[in-house]
Amino acid sequence: MTDVRTVSDAAFEDWQRALNTGFLRPPVLTPEQVAARRLLPGRRLGAFDGDRCVATFRSFDQELTAVGGAPVPADAISNVTVSPTHRRRGLLSRMMRADLAAARDRGDVVATLIAAEYPIYGRYGFGPATSTTEWTVDVPRAGLDPRWSGPADGGRIDLVDAEDVRKLGPELHERFRRAQPGAVSRHELWWQTNTGALRLGGDWTEPFFAVYRSAGGEVEGLVSYESDDKWHGKQPQNTADVNWLLTTTPAAERALWRYLCSIDWITKVRSGWRGPDDLLPLHLPDPRAARVTEHADWLWVRILDVVRALEARTYDREGALVLEVVDEGGFGGGRFRLTASAEGASCTPAAAEGADLTLEIGELARLWLGDESAMRLAALGLVQEEREGAARKADALFRSPGRPWCPDLF
Repeated sequence: MTDVRTVSDAAFEDWQRALNTGFLRPPVLTPEQVAARRLLPGRRLGAFDGDRCVATFRSFDQELTAVGGAPVPADAISNVTVSPTHRRRGLLSRMMRADLAAARDRGDVVATLIAAEYPIYGRYGFGPATSTTEWTVDVPRAGLDPRWSGPADGGRIDLVDAEDVRKLGPELHERFRRAQPGAVSRHELWWQTNTGALRLGGDWTEPFFAVYRSAGGEVEGLVSYESDDKWHGKQPQNTADVNWLLTTTPAAERALWRYLCSIDWITKVRSGWRGPDDLLPLHLPDPRAARVTEHADWLWVRILDVVRALEARTYDREGALVLEVVDEGGFGGGRFRLTASAEGASCTPAAAEGADLTLEIGELARLWLGDESAMRLAALGLVQEEREGAARKADALFRSPGRPWCPDLF
């Protein structure tokens, strides 16, 4: 019998070997890499066949920003693997059930993850709640003024070092995530691993860092980027790859994209993971110069407490819906009346009332962050209208004016 249990300090290195095996990485780590990875926060589960770890699972505390800006306690799930010798034996299901039950007992409202493969997590009640888009900008085609030398709004852009980013970044990110539905909190180790202070494995290449300061001197944007070195026929063909770009104002976003497109020898800019409604193409005189090179689902959400989740977010319109929520996992099912207005919302059990909509808990997660349409889900057969017009009514309540976005991989 394969045993699922909390990973002890003594078993950590074997757990890490199994994690690397599952992700097809070299299984052997240096002592320095093992020591660095011990610092990552969280709760680790492993499946052990005898003394050997054959499946891995980690979760950690997180906050997810709901529509309207409220931080919601979340159980962030990562490092999920099953070794190829032990697949299709229910090991992931055992670890997932144990973790979600513990998260609900702790009072977490949702669970979150980034899915490596699409088909896996729907059966555990997760739904794809945000998406991500990457653009590649053909700089010569963009029509930008080559004489540009800096922002015209009184702000300025400066190159900074990694140490500066560790000082400036956390406060900037806090301001950003409070205003962005779908954004998640970052542990201080995020800043260390993304600036080279903590190296979890592989070779580290120091990126360039640039900061945008407003005319009043306030930090409103940071970007991390790298460049290759390609020439053809004595002509530069270099690409700037954005690792991450974080801003709190439209002026900062506009200035940093303009800066990246103005660097000498750069003929292409790859945007990295951006929100699906990012303004990048529209910052260019010719928006067609920004070509979508990747678009996919990103943050998956599993609602653990329907009442607290629906009451945490804001609603721009007044209305009421009775939702029949089906949850085979046993955490969030039932019939609920949502009564919402611009002043707030209440969600109460409504077993005696007739339902307006019937939907799985994963489909509710897709609606909760405001990105998906109940009418689309109804057309796909994923939401059932019990009363005519209920899907349209749900869209009027749930859809948000801006699309949710999670810039983080975890």
